[in-house]
This record gives sequence, structure tokens and C-alpha cells, in this order.
Amino acid sequence: MIGLSTGSPSLPASVPPSENASSDVSVPGATSGRRRKTSHLKEVPETLAMRESLRDRCAQVAAKLDRSHPMTKDEMEQISRRMLEEADLPESYLGWVMVMISSEFWADALASVPPERRLFLLPHCLKHAEGCPAEYDQFGMNCKECGACSIADFRSVAEDMGYRVLVAEGSPVVMKIIVGGYVDAVVGVACLNVLEKAIDKVLLAGIPCMAVPLLSSDCRNTKVDEPWVEQMIRTPYKPATAKTKSYVHLMRAAGLLFEDTLFERLAPRQRESRLEANAYSPGTRMLETTPSENGSRPAVTPEQLEGVDPIAATESIALDFLVRGGKHSRPFITLAAYDAMKGGDGTGADGEDVLNRVPDAVRRAALSIETFHKASLVHDDIEDGDAFRYGQPAVHQRFGTATAINVGDYLIGLGYRLLSRNVMGDEVDAETRVDLLDSLAAAHVRLSEGQGAELLWRDAKDRRLTPLDALKIYALKTSPAFEAALYSGVRMAGDASALVEPIHKFSRNLGVAFQIINDLNDWAGDDSNKLTAGADVIGGRPTLLWALALQHLEADDRERLLSLAEPGCDLSDRERLSTARELYEKANVFEMSLLLIDKHQARAEQVADEIENENLRRLLYFLVDTVLERPEATGSGEESQPSSSPAVVKIGVVAR
Repeated sequence: MIGLSTGSPSLPASVPPSENASSDVSVPGATSGRRRKTSHLKEVPETLAMRESLRDRCAQVAAKLDRSHPMTKDEMEQISRRMLEEADLPESYLGWVMVMISSEFWADALASVPPERRLFLLPHCLKHAEGCPAEYDQFGMNCKECGACSIADFRSVAEDMGYRVLVAEGSPVVMKIIVGGYVDAVVGVACLNVLEKAIDKVLLAGIPCMAVPLLSSDCRNTKVDEPWVEQMIRTPYKPATAKTKSYVHLMRAAGLLFEDTLFERLAPRQRESRLEANAYSPGTRMLETTPSENGSRPAVTPEQLEGVDPIAATESIALDFLVRGGKHSRPFITLAAYDAMKGGDGTGADGEDVLNRVPDAVRRAALSIETFHKASLVHDDIEDGDAFRYGQPAVHQRFGTATAINVGDYLIGLGYRLLSRNVMGDEVDAETRVDLLDSLAAAHVRLSEGQGAELLWRDAKDRRLTPLDALKIYALKTSPAFEAALYSGVRMAGDASALVEPIHKFSRNLGVAFQIINDLNDWAGDDSNKLTAGADVIGGRPTLLWALALQHLEADDRERLLSLAEPGCDLSDRERLSTARELYEKANVFEMSLLLIDKHQARAEQVADEIENENLRRLLYFLVDTVLERPEATGSGEESQPSSSPAVVKIGVVAR
């Protein structure tokens, strides 16, 4: 929650910044990576007196910090380490000190938010485990206020002040609540392990956030400094004129592209149908209260299309999928890049008003990026045999493969149409329009090349793959979307010729690192997306993990791994997955992959370092910190213990 991604100093100069393909697959030494085991950095000071003394010192340090921009993870860690060194205190307090300094940094900004616009997060583990009558729903624990634990007491104080209260930790619903415009600040209680992961992105986005760490990470009948929690909740409202820069208005602006009248204005329907009368219409706000856990409303079904004009049905399915699910990160990138080049006023105190004046042509460019992305997802799910998307049956599972292919094609056409036509009073000059279309066409071609290489490998008899080939596929599959989103925003703001190459290099490294993380997430499962574990191995997709294992295993184990991809393999899916995990761990591919993520992250950051426009440079740093979110569980190790019997979901189910 409070930016606790510890152990993230810059990589040493020995890691080459060049784009030479031969260096892409070299793994930096064990001391050069950004990801470190962090359990030894999450010790809570033992006595209340020590905690109070350290908190006072953290307040003094925070008072001297520049509050005009949110701190990066690296800045937060460096400040906290320096404070511990000056106080001659052990490194083990680093995580706790980072929470304290961050909370003090945001204290004034949080005070400027009225209590009714604040969210209070409480952990389940404060409850008394035995006999707790509370029930759970999609929003967390529904406290019965029986008086047996402090949850009800804290909740009562917060609700009396007007807070929204959520008893759930590490939940992705938090960001949905904020981006949805329901709250503007967060206060919370959690253990240091949860604070490291829970809402890192909230802070990076510049959203005021304070927290009190639990005294242990036992997750059962734990304790907290209760007076600190009550003091935090009772933070009085004090209107402030100066505010820290925040991306929250840009995030909300990206989400609003898909809601209500704005969506209809940007992408008006071409056909009339009665789908709106018996289902959800594109542009309808998902929930008028608090959004669900995965932020998705029910998908349109074939039954809801009965009686709809067949010619209009394709549009109805396509627009439903376009507005449903997803984080809208690509439209955000386009809007944020445009705003950065125009002065960055969208991140200021008047950001909402500034963004309301953004030309519709810029909004349509941002919307087109998401349209292309959604088209690729429809096609990818078919090609990869994935049964779920956004926690619900994929389009081809609901309507059949042929219809899904056609829906994806429709979305591609819609994406180009959003850019190819002028709208009265909101014209785009011909040169800019051609540049945007050329950029998106190039991205589309590269994406298809990368996906094609993956499919040809998947269907080939020889399943050998080198790490270099895997990284080439990654660069083609994932990077173009980031590049097109950034370039579109910059180009809509004016001449972008000097930024073409930096944007390409940044996006290439960001995309490759992102794809490696995506592969690692496959071993942890993904509740908001495919709902499978180990699907890449079972689905026969080429991954860096597979390539690294083939490169580093002995001959016998290498052949054993290759046999798992043979059509005649007589092992069950669970056995194949278990064997693959065993061999991956033997080859140490999880750790090597994390180090390669570090390497590409360092390259992306080096590009950002050289960007002269401060607002754009900060945006690139923000993208690195938020996009490259390491998985919580991948392989063996202190922070990533694998499940002994991972759940396997059959993929490639025939559509009904």
C-alpha cells in the first residue's frame, strides 16, 4: 500500500543498456536485480516507545520532502535507508519506516479530503478467528459488530465520520473504487506483507493514503496500535490549496470514455437494436454504488440477442465487450501522454476541469487504442484456447468461434474508423491523421507477426525454443500496444518526431518485461483474467520460462521437458504441470526470469532518464512502476512458494 517494494536500487553499470539482441538473454548476476527477498526487511519495532520515537522521526523527515509530486519507490526506499543509517538502526525496520514516512508525506493531502470521500480498509485478521459470525461477499467481510474484536469499534468511528469502510485486504476493488470516482483518499490497517502489495498503484498514482501496520504478520488474531488507528481515522478535514500531482483524474477520464453519453458521442451506434432494453447498453455505468471485485458486469448472452436484428447483433456483441472489463490502461497512457506534452495540468488540483476540455479527437484516439486491444483479446482467446476473459466466459465460448472472429474483425474496423474521419468542429489535420494511422497499422502488423510466430511454434513438431527467439516474440506481441498508445498521445499534442525512437525503445523494454511478468503470473493463476494455472504449458505456448529451462537443463531433463509437449504425452494435465514446475525450479528459470525483468526495466528507465520533458519523463517512470508489478507467487523461494497441488482448469472447451 505504501510503496514497500524494497530492494530496488538501480542496476549497476555492468548491465548493458544497448538493444543488441545477443545481450537480451544474458542474466545479470544475483546481486544486480531489483527484486529481493524482503521478509527480513519487515520487522516491526518491538516496543511502543520505540515505535512512537521512530514515528516522530519519520514525521520530521517527511516534513522536509517536496510534496509537489508523488515519491517513486526508489526515492522512498533511499530516504528510509538513510534515516535508519543515521539513527544506527537495523535494516530490518526498512518496511515499517517506509510506511511511516509515506503516511506522514500524505497526511496533509489526506486531511484535505472530506471524510465522506475517504475509504477505510481493515484486515480480516483483526477478527477473533474462533466463532466469528461475519460472512463474506464480493466486497470482503460483512462485520456483524458483535463486539468481540476491534473491527467493529474502528468501523463505527469511521462510519460515524462518513467514511466508506471495506473489510478486505489486498483487494483490486480498491483501485476500481477510486478510479470510479467514489473516494479520493485511503486509510488502512494491514500487515507489512500486505502493505507491500495491496495498493502500491494507489500511491504511485498520487492518491493520498495512510496506514498503520499490524504488529505481526500471523494473519490470525493479530494486534495493532489501536490509538494510532483511531487517530488516523479522526484526521480532521482541512481544505488545502497546494496539492501533490496525481494521475487519478486521468485514470477516471480513461474510464469515462466507456460510459454514458460520452461513449455514444465518440463511437455512435451505426445500427439500431433492442439490446439496450433487455441487457446492458454500452456506456452504462457499471454500478452506481461500489463496483464488484473484478469490476465487470454480466456479459451479454445469446439469449439476450433473441429478436435483435441479425445485422445489428455483431455491433451489440462488439460494443458490449469493448466497454466491459479491463483496466483501460492503454487509453490512460494516450490521455496522459497528451496531457504531459501540453503541460501536465491534468495531474494538478484542477485536473478534472482541464481534462473536460480535452478535444474529442484525442479521446477518440485513446478509445481506438482500447478497441484494437480488445479485438486482439477476442482473437487471442480463440487462438490460445482460453475459456475465460475478465472472469467470465470468453466471446467464443458464448457465441462460437466463427462469430467471435467476426466480432474481433468488427472491432478492428471500428478502431480505424475512430481515427479516419473528421468530426465537425473537432478536425485533425491530415498529416497528424496519417501519422497516427501509420503508427497503428505498424503496431497491428508487428502484433500479428509475433502472434503468428507463437502459433507456428505451438503447432510445430519441434518444441525447441531459444530465449532470444522467445524475447523476439515478446517484443512483437506486447510492445507495439504501449508504443502506439504513447505515440498517439504525444502526436496529438504536436510534432513527435524527436520522440519516435525513445518511445520505441522504452516500449520495447517495457513490453518485454511485462510479458515475462505475464508468464510468471500464469504460474500464480489470474482470477481477473483466464482463471487457470499453468495454462501456457498445457496450451503449448512458447514462453521464456520454457526456453530458459531448455537452455539450462541437462540433456535427460531437457528431453523430459520436451516430452510434455508431445501430442502423445500420456500424463494428465496435473501431472504435466507438476513435472514442468519441477523442471523449471531445477533450472532456476523463475529467478532468472525475474532478473531479466530487472534488466529490461533498467533499460526502460534509462530511456526515461533522457527525456527532457519533465511531465513525460515522470509518466514513463510511473508506467514502469505500475505496469511491471511482480507476481506474488511463481516458483520456490521465500516469497513465492508454489502450491503443492495447483488447480488446473481444462482449456479449449467447445463453445455451446
